Amino acid sequence: MTPDDNRSCWLDEAPPYAPLPPLRGAAVADVAIIGGGFTGVSTAWHLSQRFPERRIVLLEARALANGASGRNGGQALNWINGVDVDDPERARRIYAVTRSGIDLIADLVERHRLDAGFDRGGCLEVYTSAAGAEKAHARIEFLRAAGIPVEWVDAAASGVHGAHGGVRDPSAARVNGAAFLRGLRTVLVDQGVAVYEQTPVHKVEEGATIALRTPHGSVRATAVVLATNAYSPALGYFADRILPLHSHVIATAPLSEALWSKLGWDAHHGFSDDLDRIAYGCRTAAGRLVFGGGGNAAYAYLFGGRTAFPLTTTRASTSFAALERHLHAYFPATVATPITHRWSGTLDITLDRVCSMGVRGAHRNVYYALGYSGHGIALAMVAGRVLTDLYSDDPTPWRDLPFYQRAMPRLPPEPLRWLGYHVYTRLTGRSPRR
Repeated sequence: MTPDDNRSCWLDEAPPYAPLPPLRGAAVADVAIIGGGFTGVSTAWHLSQRFPERRIVLLEARALANGASGRNGGQALNWINGVDVDDPERARRIYAVTRSGIDLIADLVERHRLDAGFDRGGCLEVYTSAAGAEKAHARIEFLRAAGIPVEWVDAAASGVHGAHGGVRDPSAARVNGAAFLRGLRTVLVDQGVAVYEQTPVHKVEEGATIALRTPHGSVRATAVVLATNAYSPALGYFADRILPLHSHVIATAPLSEALWSKLGWDAHHGFSDDLDRIAYGCRTAAGRLVFGGGGNAAYAYLFGGRTAFPLTTTRASTSFAALERHLHAYFPATVATPITHRWSGTLDITLDRVCSMGVRGAHRNVYYALGYSGHGIALAMVAGRVLTDLYSDDPTPWRDLPFYQRAMPRLPPEPLRWLGYHVYTRLTGRSPRR
């Protein structure tokens, strides 16, 4: 495996794409957005809708959706990772907010006829023990009483070998993030957004006017949006709050309809399990089975939070082999199906798994949304609206939500962070969490 092989199946299933030229020379903007993933594109879309007269610049280091947005599990899910909800009204509120992010994806796909593999077939959370399934039944009763349309799926219909059943969320969806975000580039440009790809930002100099330094140019802006997720520490932000965690993923060759039917995936497009080192899978539009998680081998933390994972090592081969074994344990019928893609994406993990959206800086002109902890597609689409409201000085719609201006827990410095992560995961088989 070579570094060029770190290519997700989402990129291969997306329409042909050529990045736009990099920024050259000096530019001026009202708002500069750093990062071309779900958060950056959503924010650019919302800002340019509300303020069509303002100069909005989006800077992406490589190509739109190059990071986790184009290397994920493909599921747009409701709820906020790390937040347990026991109050019916709060449950309705959080579900409605995250569902609005999925609704926006659906609307943009339909409105602009995007070839993004979008399908609202629902997703499952499966339970690996009888005790977990019993608790899930009680949870379903609570959620349905609150007006949330989840439903129980029995073990056979879950498609997961050894599962005791699952909870299906019919409003969850599948989407090819790379195809979706790259398809929106034309929409952004038509709305007046200046999109520069192949333009990494090397330095942010804060002030009443913020200066961004890139390899061949610069931007001066009155506000900046950090849509950089796990890459934020490289710019000097949230280094003590975000753990850049590498998540390894594999994908099979396309399965036949007969095999999909045998697996029992007729009524959903994705699943996750209830274990700490969560395993998840998704059926792509081309019929591949994407699979990730399932144990320590599926994740890696590199000393100092390095964001480039070397795929040419024995460690990488061992990790992908472990993923294949877990895939075949959950889906024995796939054992003869070739694995065509192996890749790694970098997640932005917080210690309590709860994301944060807000504004900071001496001049209150540095906006951010990050820490999705692997649960970011719907929330990142919502983040665009949240940050636009904050920029409009109207935070009222979001003050009651757990991500609003949330103070993320502090992580220990290196080398304690690296040592703690590896000792804890090796001894417990779990991910460090507060």
